[in-house]
Amino acid sequence: MAIDAPQATVNHLFTLLISQGDAGYIGEKVSQLEHCLQAAHLAQSAGSDDETTLAALLHDIGQFLPEDKAEAMMTEQGSVGRQGHERLGADYLAKLGFSRKVCELVGAHVVAKRYLTATDNSYYDDLSDASKMSLRFQGGPFTSAEVTEFERDPLFPAKVALRRWDDHAKSVGLAVPGLDTYHPMALRHLHLQSS
Repeated sequence: MAIDAPQATVNHLFTLLISQGDAGYIGEKVSQLEHCLQAAHLAQSAGSDDETTLAALLHDIGQFLPEDKAEAMMTEQGSVGRQGHERLGADYLAKLGFSRKVCELVGAHVVAKRYLTATDNSYYDDLSDASKMSLRFQGGPFTSAEVTEFERDPLFPAKVALRRWDDHAKSVGLAVPGLDTYHPMALRHLHLQSS
């Protein structure tokens, strides 16, 4: 029995998540995979559509790609992630056939952090130490012109929501649904894109 292209893509993608997912999550107390699963769970619990939930699940996929795809952002304390991982992830998912919305949300989770640090005084204080350190490499808070432009984006609310789920998806020992829960959703999504 032949495996269709969406099935092969989901299998490949989820194998990548599992194989890299036990790695430490740049100074956080959860693994990369735990972080992704918690973000997806938060999105789904908020009633998000499949595209937004998949973007939450896959937002850090650029961190999982082979080492030669991105430079590490190094501080005195060590790596705080891969430079440009959000763009790498968005491009990678686009090549796999994910929708423009999924790719845009994945590609914007860093700029949404820059937006929130510019518009919410308490937001920066609540960031983890690793996230504060990576912000320096990511361009720092938005300027007022960048804030205005970002707020005009039709996906602005979803981009900010995904960023907040990203920030809250760092709870040690939190029981959330496993990766297999999202397999049918990803498969359905890719079938829709290819039809």
